[in-house]
Amino acid sequence: MDHFLDYLHNHIYLSGLAVAAVTAVLVYELRMRATQFAAVSSQETIRLMNQGAVVLDLRDKAAYNAGRISGSRLLTAEQLASAGESLKKLKNKTLVVYCDRGIRSAAAVRQLREQGFLQSFSLSGGVAAWQAESLPLQRG
Repeated sequence: MDHFLDYLHNHIYLSGLAVAAVTAVLVYELRMRATQFAAVSSQETIRLMNQGAVVLDLRDKAAYNAGRISGSRLLTAEQLASAGESLKKLKNKTLVVYCDRGIRSAAAVRQLREQGFLQSFSLSGGVAAWQAESLPLQRG
């Protein structure tokens, strides 16, 4: 143990760099876990849609009109806050929520699950991942 403390003392920059690297890895892992909460892939989303899932778009109206997943509904932040009331008829349905990159949708899924929507999922990577797989978007 004395040798280890001597090493840390004699190599303060290397020790600091090691601590910074470990911290960066932990932050990255925690952030990835936060965005992957109840996440489904684009292909899994298509499967859920074929089984009757409701798809909700969290982006603003301009982005929604510019291109959205076919059959999706626009869900504003205000509607999300009161989803228990405005979406109560969908409580027993499967919901897939998406945004631009999948970060807001992961937070939205947590909020929906707290309101009783237990079958809610986030599209991993959002519309960006959907487009990266060359899947179609509905315009207008």
